This record gives sequence, C-alpha cells and structure tokens, in this order.
Amino acid sequence: MRTFLLLALCLVASVSQGQQQKIQQPQKWGAIPSEPESATRAFPPELRSELAKLRDAALADDYAYKQLEHLTDSIGPRPAGSPQADAAAHYVADELRKLGLEVRLEPVPVPKFLRGNDSTELVEYPGQIDGSKQKIFVTALFGNSPTPENGITADVVVVNDFDELKALPKEQVAGKIVFYNEVYDHRKAISGQTGSAYGAAVLYRASGALAASQMGAVAALVRSAGDGAFRLPHTGWSADAPIPAGAVSAEDAGLIARLASQGRVRIHVTLTTHRGPDATGYNVVADLKGSEHPEQVVIVSGHLDSWDLGTGAIDDGAGVVVAMETAELLHRLNLHPKRTLRVIAWMNEEMGATGRDTYVKDHAAEVANHVAAIESDLGAEHPLGFHAKMSEAAQKQLTPVQTVLASFGANLLQLVPSSPETDIEPLADKGVPALGIWQNGLTYFTYHHTPADTLDKIVPEELRENAACMSVMGYALADMTEPLQK
Repeated sequence: MRTFLLLALCLVASVSQGQQQKIQQPQKWGAIPSEPESATRAFPPELRSELAKLRDAALADDYAYKQLEHLTDSIGPRPAGSPQADAAAHYVADELRKLGLEVRLEPVPVPKFLRGNDSTELVEYPGQIDGSKQKIFVTALFGNSPTPENGITADVVVVNDFDELKALPKEQVAGKIVFYNEVYDHRKAISGQTGSAYGAAVLYRASGALAASQMGAVAALVRSAGDGAFRLPHTGWSADAPIPAGAVSAEDAGLIARLASQGRVRIHVTLTTHRGPDATGYNVVADLKGSEHPEQVVIVSGHLDSWDLGTGAIDDGAGVVVAMETAELLHRLNLHPKRTLRVIAWMNEEMGATGRDTYVKDHAAEVANHVAAIESDLGAEHPLGFHAKMSEAAQKQLTPVQTVLASFGANLLQLVPSSPETDIEPLADKGVPALGIWQNGLTYFTYHHTPADTLDKIVPEELRENAACMSVMGYALADMTEPLQK
C-alpha cells in the first residue's frame, strides 16, 4: 500500500478535530482538580522537577535554530538521493556523535527525481491581444511522465472535482489537458482545521493525473494543494500516471478557471522531469542508552529529506533539529533516562516513505520494545500540544507532562484514530503509542513544498517552544517509572 495515496487522510486525522477524535475533558465545574493515580505513580517529584528544567532550558536555547541554519543555508535543498541529502545525513550523524550518542547510518533505497524545465503559458484565450501570451507559474509533480522536449499544446477542460470529470463524455476529455480547480479552504485553515483543508485538496494532486489519463487526457494540471499566496506553486508526490502532471499557483488557477468560463482556453505546457535510477540514502539512528531498561526505546524524530524547490526549513528540517536538541539538552543537563532515547532523522518521507518502511523491517525484532514514538512534521509554528494515537489510560498517565507544558500554552493532548505522522505510522499500526507535535499551522500550507520553504519562515521563539515540547515529552516517556499503558 502506497503511503502517499493515504497521506491526506493521515493529515486530516492528525490535525482536524474530527468527530472520531477525543479531547481529554476537564473535570466537572466545582470539583477540586485531582491527578489520576497512574500519573502520580509514573511521575515522582524528581522527574517533574527535571521536566521543568528541560522546558526552561529549551525555551532559552538556540541550538535547534543554529542546526537548522546549517541544514537550510549551507546544505540547502535535500531531495532523497541527492548529494545534499547524503551530506545532511552525515552532518546530523556527526553532530549527534558529539553528544555521546551511539550513531548508525542505516541504508534506505530511495528514488531520484530530476527536475528539468517547468513552464506553462496560455496561448489562446478569450479577449487575447494578437501576438500575446500569458505565463502560468507551474511546478512538475513527482510520479508522472515528462512532456516531449517541445512540450504539449492542448485545450483545457476545467473540473472542480472527480465527479465532474467522471460525468463528462470521454470524447470531451480525450486529447485535452484536464485542470482540477479544487480550492484549498482558507476558512477551515484559519479556524484550526488546516489538515482537513489540505486533505481535501491534496487528493487531486495525488490521483488527479491518473484519473485524467483514464479519460484519455494528454496532461493534468491541479491548483496547488495549499493556501494561495504570492503565486507560489506547490510541488509534491502524485500516483504514477502515463501523462505529465503539474501544479499551478492558486492565482493562476483562478485565472485559468475564469477564462475557461468565458470560452476556449489553450495551454502550452513543458514538464521535462525524469526519474533517475534508484539510489541509497540513510536514516540517521542515534541512541542515548537507557540507564535501567536500555532495551526499551522511545523515538524522537523528524524527516531529513525535502523537496528541491525550497530549502526544507519547515518541511521538515525543523522536526529534525528539535529531535537533535532533545539529545543536546539531556547531554548538557546531565540527564540519563531509564529507557533508551532514540533520535531518528528519517530519509525519503516525501517520495515514498521508504525510510520508515526499511526501519520497521530492519528493526522487526525490537518493535515490541518500542515504548513510544514522536515525530514533528507540520512545521515550527507555535505548538498547541500533541496529537496521539494511544489509549485513554496512557493519556491520563501523561497529565503531569501537560502541566509542565502549560506555561506556554502547549498542553493539549488529543487522541486521534490513526498515526499522527507518516514516518511513525507503521509503528503506530503495530500498537506503539505514537505522538505528533500539534502546531497551530496557520501558515504551514502557504509555504510547504514551495520555493518559499526557507529559514526566514522560522520564528526562533516558536522553534524553541517546539524543542521544549519534544524534549519534555521525549524525556518523560523515557524516564517514567512505569511505561505507557496500552
């Protein structure tokens, strides 16, 4: 089963406050607050004091920002299979060795995506001035066939959803370019439902080209799966299809739709992408061995690969560096958890999730000893807390962690029905409690997968808050007197 065909559903589950999700309910009005007995047993006073020290140290530390600055500015974009991705893996490994962790570079098979010339222009349209054309901002999508070297010129068929496409006679689609004008719902996004908004839009990027090819289309274009701003097209994965596919900026999508409502629109599109031979990438796996139960593992993680357009600051360099800072803080504060804390920088989340699949295969014998797994992969905006796939009993055990994180408003712990993040999904499916840092996400889908995913989008204070969340929760799970209840 291909992860990316389900990515939207995972994101919806992780971010939206859907009807299947449960929020820990406050105690009844008028009742004196009381802590669950399981939490009292799991968190003795000394551990609570250490968690507070970790939080305060993280909120005053710029280690994560400095690491992210190097990853984004010095190494740059890190597509799987690229020299930059390889360099980034070795850099992270070396930095974690400096902190005394036992580090391994575990090989991962990865594809290579080679971007050529991405260009599109309107060549015929209502009201056109003789001799004029209009440039459309476009980016090719991974997984589809390239256009011929000289591109494709064809009429456009505009549809708003898959049902509209299916309702058309096949002869009305054959030989044309299908354009999906599915709009990212900004109103949902600003109300905190970013995952739901993205989940609805990304389905057209994921399988739009495949559906169009089955109707005889020669190419497919989709409105970018993200918030419209600054004429930024969003790249990404889509299911393998025998026709070219690209994403256009929201502003240009609106232009195409308006012109098509007035009459014939003809587009020339050139998307000369290539898929190179598969290569070898690396998961960085680094252990801070537990003092009492080294065989038990708690993962803190983010994914190291990025798309080629930006420098992968919010997606997902930020997740990697806050996991690295967890190790740095424990090293600096001389904290030694009972269980092994494992920092992982996953490889190839973007183009097939082979890093996580390889990890579960290679570590099959010890999966049962994984106490919990945390991943951050929704940027570095202010964290609200965590989404978690775990039992209600485990949620209650973590009440003291929520108390520690309450000082900067990151104390929500919301249960979700499926894995909150992609790379830890196979572990969650095998019953390992899985947590994803829950950021407010107000601008994440404006910039992710675009040329604007760069360091300047990171607010240092908010990155420190994310580091506090990762380090406090990671250490709590690794040092509780009792493991999480299943």
